[in-house]
Amino acid sequence: MPRFHIARCKVSGMECLVATTGYTGEAGAEILCKNADAVSIWNAVMEAGKSVDAKPVGLGARDVLRLEAGYPLYGHELDDSTTPVEAKLMWVVKPEKGNFTGREKILKNKEEGPSRILIGLAAEERCIPRQGCKLVDGQKEIGVVTSGTFSPTIKKGIALAYIHPEYRAANTPVGIQIRDKICKFKVVKTPFVKTAM
Repeated sequence: MPRFHIARCKVSGMECLVATTGYTGEAGAEILCKNADAVSIWNAVMEAGKSVDAKPVGLGARDVLRLEAGYPLYGHELDDSTTPVEAKLMWVVKPEKGNFTGREKILKNKEEGPSRILIGLAAEERCIPRQGCKLVDGQKEIGVVTSGTFSPTIKKGIALAYIHPEYRAANTPVGIQIRDKICKFKVVKTPFVKTAM
């Protein structure tokens, strides 16, 4: 199935919806089923996965994958005060299609330019950034990390952060305050890792 599609299917003989709407960047699908069928379907999927040494993973793995893919997450990069201009999501907003709640604010933000912009950061030294860490240029605070982790794929600390627009260009050096140390990072294009989807 192509990405962002959904279909009625049978999984191990049970009626389900299968959707390719995943939030990890990996090729795969979600299975939506009746509660009563969940354990049987789980067991069937795990049995079928033995041939490729499939293992169950949790929310932490999902979050690392979505961060490597550069996907923003509500409660981290997105909230009720975030505009799609700041989050670089104007590709999903169509102001020309008519009126909707927030349209005027979005158009004003686009016209005036945002006071912050979402960017990717990669470590230049051994450091792991976390949500809430401050971005600095010397003594000047210039932004904040919204999500950060160690990327097992590229073997370095990575982060999504909101930064003052003047620092948004790729390869711009940025400091991240991690506890009592300022770690060296640089602005990079996302995704950090090219995904299967």
